[in-house]
Amino acid sequence: MKLPIGLAGLLLATAASSAQVTLSQVQPVPQTVTSAEELNRYAADQWLYGSAEGSVATRQAFGALIDHALRVARHRPRWSVVLATGSSPLGTRGVSFVPCGAKPMAAVFDADETLIWNIPPRRDNVLHNNAKFDPRVWNAWERTGAGYATPIPGAAETFAALRRVGITPIVNTNRSADNPEGTIATLKAAGLGHFAVGRTLFLQHGHEGKDARRVAISARYCVIAMAGDQLGDFSDAFNAPDLTPAQRRAAAITGPASRLWGRGWFLLANPSYGPWQAKLRFEDIYGTDQWVPPKGAQ
Repeated sequence: MKLPIGLAGLLLATAASSAQVTLSQVQPVPQTVTSAEELNRYAADQWLYGSAEGSVATRQAFGALIDHALRVARHRPRWSVVLATGSSPLGTRGVSFVPCGAKPMAAVFDADETLIWNIPPRRDNVLHNNAKFDPRVWNAWERTGAGYATPIPGAAETFAALRRVGITPIVNTNRSADNPEGTIATLKAAGLGHFAVGRTLFLQHGHEGKDARRVAISARYCVIAMAGDQLGDFSDAFNAPDLTPAQRRAAAITGPASRLWGRGWFLLANPSYGPWQAKLRFEDIYGTDQWVPPKGAQ
């Protein structure tokens, strides 16, 4: 989890007079946030956590997932939406999927900013750590955040709808395997039900990706839907360190797995943080077009 440089950077970049400004030149965050002007630096968090539009977007995504899952469940699918080992959404070749056979159906979800909002630790980092991610704060949050994490609008209703028709919700999260009790308690307090490690809850060991856990899940279940707020919630290949922002975007929207969006893969909006920040430059966002407003328009 990383704290926002995304839209906060954009706001500062667009206010700058020179096209030489990059996102790395964002000014430090004050130790206390007291004015509307300062809060505007965190427009991404405002939209995600505070706006009606953000909540509607999440409900819309969950509604589409429920509609898809109920439709698929009526006719047992032959294939899961989990990519088979060795299959990649990168390149131009087709992709292959794990077969379903007679396995019971399930839907797989990320946790943070997919099922729950982690507002308290983000608030703490903004106020006390210059908006930088603090692993000590996050570790404490994993252990003690039950009852404080905000359930994302539509998440509990989605889990209830799936369970009513025999589809098992499974959580595949990069929360640490060192804090299982805290994560189980957090999900339960958010109204999402009880989860068992290794059966309906899969946690991160070390710094591993999610592909191996998806394979383990699909060995037991026919996964008919997956949901997350980052592309790595669907395939680790999207987070390959050598991908440029343009290549990553192309792989997601025109690659061999692009037809899965809304048809098994469901992405929830998270403009606040994610792997997309790592190499993002001013020109990746605004391009290099040299259009100049007509005289008198400036």
